[in-house]
Amino acid sequence: MMATTHALAGLLVGATASALTGDAAPLVLAAGAFGGLFPDLDLYAGHRKTLHFPVYGSLAALLGVGAYALLGTTLALAAAVFLLAAALHAASDALGGGLELRPWEGTSERAVYDHYRGRWWRPRRLIRYDGAPEDALVGLVLAVPGYLVTAGTFRSLVVAAAVVSVGYAAARKPMVALAERLVAATPDEIIEHVPDRFVGDMR
Repeated sequence: MMATTHALAGLLVGATASALTGDAAPLVLAAGAFGGLFPDLDLYAGHRKTLHFPVYGSLAALLGVGAYALLGTTLALAAAVFLLAAALHAASDALGGGLELRPWEGTSERAVYDHYRGRWWRPRRLIRYDGAPEDALVGLVLAVPGYLVTAGTFRSLVVAAAVVSVGYAAARKPMVALAERLVAATPDEIIEHVPDRFVGDMR
C-alpha cells in the first residue's frame, strides 16, 4: 500500500486512542501518522525488511500499551500509538502486492519480511499493488475520519495526503514506463548506485 494510506491509517489509530483515553493531545495524532509512515523509510535499503516488523513490532506495540496502562502519560500514549501504527503498517503490507518493479503482474512472492520466522510473508493481493485504484480508495476512506477529527495544519495534511494518493494512483503505471526510458538513457556508473528493485530487468 502507499505510504499515504499507511499514514492515514496511523492517524486513525491516534484518533481512536485519543477518543478512548480522553487524551486528545496533537502529539498523539502526530505519533500515529508518523508511526504509520515510519516503516517505509527503508524504501531504499531493504524495503519491507529493514524497518518492517510484523511480529516483533506487534509485540512491541503490546508492550507500549502496557507501559501506557502503567504510566498514563501523554508521552507514553504517543509511544504506544506510534508502535501500534508501525506494527499495523508492517502486517497490512501482506495484504498488498509483492516487491517487483511491476507489481500488477503478480510475479513476486515477497510481501513483508518476518524476522521472527526468518522468511517472507507472501502477498495476499487484496490490494493488488501500491498505487492501485483500490489503494487510493482505501486512502480516501481513511481520510474522511482523519479530516473530521483534525483541524488546522493536521487537516491540511490529511487533504494533501488524499490528493497525493489519487495523483500517485493515476501516475503509477506510466511512472514505470518513464523510469524504463530514463534508465536506458542513464550511464551504468550511475545506475549501479540505484537499488535493484527500482531497476529490475530494465537494463
